[in-house]
Parts: sequence; structure tokens; C-alpha cells
Amino acid sequence: MATSWLSVLLLVSIVFSCFLAASAGDFYQEFDLAWGDKRAEILNGGRLLTLSLDKASGSGFRSKREYLFGRIDMQIKLVSGNSAGTVTAFYLSSEGPNHDEIDFEFLGNLSGDPYIVHTNVYSQGKGDREQQFYLWFDPTKNFHTYSIIWSPQGITFMVDNIPIRVFNNEESIGVPFPKNQPMKVYSSLWDADEWATRGGLVKTDWSKAPFKAYYKNFNAYSWNSVGTDVWRTQALDATGRRWLRWAQKYHMVYNYCADLKRFPHGRPRECRRSRFL
Repeated sequence: MATSWLSVLLLVSIVFSCFLAASAGDFYQEFDLAWGDKRAEILNGGRLLTLSLDKASGSGFRSKREYLFGRIDMQIKLVSGNSAGTVTAFYLSSEGPNHDEIDFEFLGNLSGDPYIVHTNVYSQGKGDREQQFYLWFDPTKNFHTYSIIWSPQGITFMVDNIPIRVFNNEESIGVPFPKNQPMKVYSSLWDADEWATRGGLVKTDWSKAPFKAYYKNFNAYSWNSVGTDVWRTQALDATGRRWLRWAQKYHMVYNYCADLKRFPHGRPRECRRSRFL
């Protein structure tokens, strides 16, 4: 009998955890508080990190290490209440004008309205590959796990181990793909009320500040660290593909590949090649 996709995922995660226990959530060891003065804090002996945003400044952190392929997990509890105008970003990025980047951005909203998860992939300084989803739960009540699985073959975005997006390596048809630049892990909480909520129509309500996001249980599974090719051959099986179709059918609210007004002369090449982007 074929092993289920979720079972394989769990087994591989257990194997990696044996090698990388030091990367299992000690924020003092794994991250630097990059900006925001005292608005970023590490608490509970390194097991919890908080970011804060007020009218004067947001805040952010970055990893001490760089990664070239692997899996990155973070449990995050997003800004609660009226979070309109705020953006909580969790992403991988290299440096320089021709940088590579793999993004989760969580766009705040009015109380009671769903968060939008904005995803994007940059290669050699060029992005414009956005997909957006409504979350199917309240991400402010509890911690949820957001994951990026990055291999030479593709990138998978996951929420609580459910794949919501796959971006395949299509270099064979001339589509740039991030594969040569090691990247650090970043997160930031900042004000983007010129565009974040309903295209900028809803502004940040500073009377609700400070806005806070919470982080715990960071894990990084790097191929280079364990010397294994397991992620190089890891792909979604039938169960994973069903979850992906479910997320894209019922929760996707924007797909650049379907934005014909944006691309009047034809969709990007990768959009014509793959069902799952």
C-alpha cells in the first residue's frame, strides 16, 4: 500500500529533527533582532519572540544562518482585533539588487474579516508572481504553522501541513528560479495601509496600537546540514494534490496566472505549463 503523503511528511520531519535539534526554536541561538529598537523581544528563555508595531515604527528579526534548500517552519499567532493596514511578513531572502525571495505576507483586516495570505516568489530581483488566499481559521486565536519547502525542483507553501501553493522550477522554458543564492529567514511587522487592506481603502487605526505578533517553535531542516537527498525527490502524492486543489478552489482569492488584464499580451510562461502554481 502506498504511504500517505502526510505520513511521509511526518516521517521525514522526525528524521530531520534528529539531526537539527539545535534549530528547534531557541530564538536567542537562531535569530538577531534586526530593527525596531525594543519593539522586538525574545521571551521565555528563548522559546517565544514578539514583534510590535506602533505609529513610530514596526520591528523585525532575521536568522543568523543562511539556508540553501530545505524546509523552514514557524508557528505564528497574528495581530488580533482590528489589524487593518498592518502586514506581518515571514520570508526567505538573499541580499542585493538581484536577490531571491520566497514570501508569506499576512495582510491585516477589520475585526471579524478574514486575513489574506499573500505569497510571492522572486528570482534575480524580479517577483510579480502573487497568489493570495483567505485562511480557513482565525489566525489570531492560536498559533499555526507556516512552512516553506524549497528544493531545486520547486517551492511549496504550506499552512498547518496543508499545501496551498506549488511553484515549480521551469528554467527549461526560460523562467528564472531561485536556486543559487543562500537565503536567511526574516520576519517583520510593519504599516502598509497604502495598499494592504482593500487596496488601501481601509487605513490603520492607531488607537488600537501597539499591534503584536507572536512566534514560537522555529525549525529549519537543511539538506546541507544532514547530507541527504530526501527533499530533492519529495513531491506531493495524491492526498497532497487533493489538499492543494481544495485550497486553490475554495480559498484562493487572487492568482496572477488568471489576471488577464495584467498580462494582455499573454500569461507568463510558467502559467501555461503547470496546473499548480
